[in-house]
Amino acid sequence: MDATWMHWLRGYVTIAVRGQGIERLVNEALADGLQLWSIRRTKDGGMMCNVIVSDFFRLRPLLKRTGCRLHVHDRMGLPFWQLRLRKRIFFAAGLVLFFIGMYLLSSLVWSIDVQGNDKLSEEQILQAAKSEGLYPFQWSFRLQEASDLSKHLAQKLPGAAWIGVEKRGTHITIRVVESKTPAARPLMNPRHLVASTDAVITKVMAESGRPVVKPNMKVKQGDVLISGLLGDETNGKAVVAKGVVKGLVWHEYDIVSPLTRTSKVYTGNKKEIWYGVVGGRALRVSGFGKNPYEMYERVVQEEKAAWRTLKLPFGRMKETIMEVRMQQQTISVEEAKAEGIQQARADLLAKVGPDAQILAENILHQKTDNGKVYMKVFFEVDQSIVKERPLVQMQGD
Repeated sequence: MDATWMHWLRGYVTIAVRGQGIERLVNEALADGLQLWSIRRTKDGGMMCNVIVSDFFRLRPLLKRTGCRLHVHDRMGLPFWQLRLRKRIFFAAGLVLFFIGMYLLSSLVWSIDVQGNDKLSEEQILQAAKSEGLYPFQWSFRLQEASDLSKHLAQKLPGAAWIGVEKRGTHITIRVVESKTPAARPLMNPRHLVASTDAVITKVMAESGRPVVKPNMKVKQGDVLISGLLGDETNGKAVVAKGVVKGLVWHEYDIVSPLTRTSKVYTGNKKEIWYGVVGGRALRVSGFGKNPYEMYERVVQEEKAAWRTLKLPFGRMKETIMEVRMQQQTISVEEAKAEGIQQARADLLAKVGPDAQILAENILHQKTDNGKVYMKVFFEVDQSIVKERPLVQMQGD
């Protein structure tokens, strides 16, 4: 017969019996009131049957008298199920906690992205969002509806014509369309364009006003290049002079260039330090001890943990400390001259503007003394030479 629900509640085992006195064992067991069922012969001449757990221990004296041996094949019923469950309670609890944790993590706002802002700063927009309860690590169910958030943020940010809030999983995107206001044009009074330095004119292009000079003319500082006065004394009109005037200007530079070059080199020695990162805080887990290098550079690499497309608020960080040393190298006089002139050219272009062009350079004087090269260099530069001068000042002079 099959096991009943009472058998299952009490628990039973399936046993395999071998020996010469199997029939005698069954008869004596049934005579003693033991519950055996599903009795069947096996191919090797043995027997298999089911027996209640409490009767299983009463079989021992019968096995000795009949000379049989048994082997437990299977265990069934409530007592064994409870035992297996007790052994796996930590696994089951961990599984439940895992799903609870995943649900809680997916209910948080992990990151907020701001798009479309130009005049409004990202900090200003995030601060307004925070005042409406929208910030990282906020519960999603505590947020307002997206339409309400958009309306309230637009009210808090006067420079925004429209604001949209979009939520995708744990990521929120704030899209901003800023209101366009015409740029305030500065008030421009009538003026001349005059020479800012002595030069030889190379280019004149008047946008408004009357050009006074021509190419190849020499001008001195303060000379009018493009006049803001049109017409004659009887029919005159004052305008804002605009245009481009370029000229050849000579710049004198005193250059000192050392004959030794100091450079930084890596020795190859390094120390690695690992940190565990949780919620913006780092905890060192390896690489303890003092920094062994007197001169060094630090390189930090951070790796955030992720689950699919979800970025988790923990990860690891690697800090590499690399030993460096300063190395001095002696260079030739020609190399020192080239480096000094190159540095002077870069400094000159930074002063006169990116549209300038160095046409020529002449070394007027050169000497070597105390491990340095001293030079006096003339640079010929084609550059803008315009400077504004109000007409009011001219008329008053």
